[in-house]
Amino acid sequence: MTPKLARFIDSGVLATPAIVIDLDRIAANFGALREALPDAAIYYAVKANPAAPVLDRLLGLGSRFDAASIEEIRACLAVGAAPSAISFGNTVKKSSAIAEAFASGVDLFAFDSDEELAKIAAAAPGAKVYCRLAVSQDGADWPLSRKFGTTGAHARDLLITARDLGLIPHGVSFHVGSQQTGVGAYQTAIGQAAMVFSDLRARGIDLRLLNLGGGFPTRYRDDIPAIGTFGDAIMTSVRAHFGNDLPDLLIEPGRAVVADAGVAVTEVVLACTRREDSDRRWVYLDIGRFGGLAETEGEAIKYAITAPGLTGPDAPAILAGPSCDGVDVMYRDTPYHLPASLKSGDRILIHDTGAYVTSYASQGFNGFLPPQEHYL
Repeated sequence: MTPKLARFIDSGVLATPAIVIDLDRIAANFGALREALPDAAIYYAVKANPAAPVLDRLLGLGSRFDAASIEEIRACLAVGAAPSAISFGNTVKKSSAIAEAFASGVDLFAFDSDEELAKIAAAAPGAKVYCRLAVSQDGADWPLSRKFGTTGAHARDLLITARDLGLIPHGVSFHVGSQQTGVGAYQTAIGQAAMVFSDLRARGIDLRLLNLGGGFPTRYRDDIPAIGTFGDAIMTSVRAHFGNDLPDLLIEPGRAVVADAGVAVTEVVLACTRREDSDRRWVYLDIGRFGGLAETEGEAIKYAITAPGLTGPDAPAILAGPSCDGVDVMYRDTPYHLPASLKSGDRILIHDTGAYVTSYASQGFNGFLPPQEHYL
């Protein structure tokens, strides 16, 4: 909670639910990443928060952009980003989206399959491509499972095929999972990537790009390593595997840029005791999993939650959203304590909600509107 956010929230003008974002905190986080990894180009992961004020602020700081869809590419172009500063980083793209992006000047595309590579060759002839590796997600609170990436051996073959199709085999990428709390995942993945570089060099292909992906964490309720710790571990590993011939480095931070810049302001709709949970109160908020808190799936992301202005003893609580869907429960197994005096109409703050909440919010499930957004 920054002083700017606190002043705005305390002004009492907010209707709930609402997300309030401090753009100055975003700038500070971007600066910390740049300091931790000065040799890496920063491509902000637009999916984390695609709002125009966020993109515009980051553009002014020199950020580039990692886009997952043609709509995100259009949003970046709309705030003035150069096409050459955009990577189409999703490995699953419509041919029409590839063609539009390429026609707009975007020339850097991700892939991880033969079929996607063929689509890029047809719709973006001569473009630069990088192949995504499947790497360990150990240590990530929000793993990316098996949906993306391929083996090192297959990546080698794919990049050779890319050359034969008239594309430019530019590099490899990986993603160690979102909210990655361990530096070891990056070190292991860098070693895997270095083997692909070495194999292809022996076959006459000199890759230039090592895309380290995102995954950099933010602090929710538990402490995490400082961003400088990640930077030191990454660069030590890159130098160990590549020596003096360092590749061009690229990172795709999202959560680490915007998460702690945001606070969700929500109202208690109902606080009650249920017979089957007599030891805990159920607290229903006007924001839930369909209102943007999708990362509470499996109680993976555990937000800090406070009830400012309320005094008295705390009591254990189950936290749920307002919809009529039974899965709209955020926290039942994770211990949360809120004031025992909490009642309908009281306000709750959910901290560090600048990442993914607005992106995930439903546009009208049960008629509930997504949170209002305020950028300061």
